[in-house]
Amino acid sequence: MKADHATVSRQLKIARGQIDGLLKMVEEDAYCIDVSNQIMATSALLKRLNAIVLSAHLEHCLKDASNEEEIDQKIKEIQQLIVRLSD
Repeated sequence: MKADHATVSRQLKIARGQIDGLLKMVEEDAYCIDVSNQIMATSALLKRLNAIVLSAHLEHCLKDASNEEEIDQKIKEIQQLIVRLSD
């Protein structure tokens, strides 16, 4: 992975903390809207983190591809990912 490891790790630890908080909220029978808001916050964090990882992929992995075949394969992977992201 070419994304900044410190940034990715820090954000994943924040997400883990948010999920731990969600589990506690569920165990304590928290208000549904509060749980939903926390789920959306965690989801948004993970989406932003995914954008960071994918941007790094484009900037490094695709740019550093050594031949036309490798470039085509990387583009195909990105196209497949775009389809999955739009579901």
